[in-house]
Amino acid sequence: MPDTGNTNPSTTGSMPGTSAPNSTAATTTGTAGAGNRSTGTGTATALSQTAQEYGQKISEVATQAKDYVTDKVSVVGEKIKDLQNADIGELAENAKDYARQKPGQAILISAAAGLILGLIIRGRR
Repeated sequence: MPDTGNTNPSTTGSMPGTSAPNSTAATTTGTAGAGNRSTGTGTATALSQTAQEYGQKISEVATQAKDYVTDKVSVVGEKIKDLQNADIGELAENAKDYARQKPGQAILISAAAGLILGLIIRGRR
């Protein structure tokens, strides 16, 4: 049966003792809905500001990371140039001196190098 918009309790078939919908409930609901829209707008604005703040922080951290990586790449480049220009005998002596001064680190470095080489060789098979 189509809804005619009639809210008369006698024609809607409501039971005695129950209340039929009235216009104040609709008005309250409509006001609450409008209040939710304004709250939603405020929430959206707050979220937008938070997103902008995080975006700025990410940009700053990315710039710092770029600077850090650039510095480290230049240091590695200098070390590679030093190694290319160095004598192999001199490098061996430096490695022996380092191993005598710091035997624990020398063992860990050689174990890591062996592990990496083992993984590379095993990956080729």
